[in-house]
Amino acid sequence: MTDATTGAAESSGSIGPLDIRRVMAALPHRYPMLLVDRVEELIPDRSIVAIKAVSINEPFFAGHFPGRPIMPGVLIVEALAQAAGVLAVESLGLAGSGKLVYFMAIDEAKFRTPVEPGVLLRLEVEFIQKRASVCKFAGKALVGGKVAAQANFTAMIADPPA
Repeated sequence: MTDATTGAAESSGSIGPLDIRRVMAALPHRYPMLLVDRVEELIPDRSIVAIKAVSINEPFFAGHFPGRPIMPGVLIVEALAQAAGVLAVESLGLAGSGKLVYFMAIDEAKFRTPVEPGVLLRLEVEFIQKRASVCKFAGKALVGGKVAAQANFTAMIADPPA
């Protein structure tokens, strides 16, 4: 068993679920830019499954698009990157260190189907490569088991700006 607040590891090595407090401890993002609501499972140094509850109350839906609200693709990729940030911070033991995970590159981004309000966006991200301060990830965002978007991305772990 795990504790939702602490995310104590199970015997399998996976961590989770992580509640919003634990997500906020790993990421510097806050409303309206925090795009990970909870973590279902995290396997350190390997992968993460996180959830973004897509609500009509999101500020971007007012203009994207009136009459047909669709989550912007760039924000779907940002949600994947934030899930990767949680994975990196938890895997490297950086929670509370002040270190930040910065985008360096986005490759092979594909958008398969629109993401509309009222869905749970499942964010699946895995490490592809991990070095001292640069990590590569592959991610996909799913709605109802179908891939809505996918991308490969690279991030750098660094100190925050002075």
